[in-house]
Amino acid sequence: QVQLVESGGGLVQPGGSLRLSCAASGIIFRIYTMGWYRQAPGKQRELVATITDGGITNYADSVKGRFTISRDNAKNTVNLQMNSLKPEDTAVYYCNGRVAVMSYNYWGQGTQVTVSS
Repeated sequence: QVQLVESGGGLVQPGGSLRLSCAASGIIFRIYTMGWYRQAPGKQRELVATITDGGITNYADSVKGRFTISRDNAKNTVNLQMNSLKPEDTAVYYCNGRVAVMSYNYWGQGTQVTVSS
């Protein structure tokens, strides 16, 4: 059974930091492209950052320079370090794992991030 379990969300003031983690099980983690997506109320889910099996990263323009995605293949985890948070970063953040050529695509249940004073 495939599971992606996010943790680390919460309430933070503008300018603060949070670190999200996603623990994966039931997959051969090292071959997956892992990513973080977010969905704010009334908006579509959008890409935040991805990291390939080879460690190549990609970021949404809105988070470049503030967020850092990383992975630990030994622990089957992917992390998202979020610095200089803004109110517009408020959303439910979802962990994603996919292998495009094999049509594997899995989602976590999401974790709420709220940036507010």
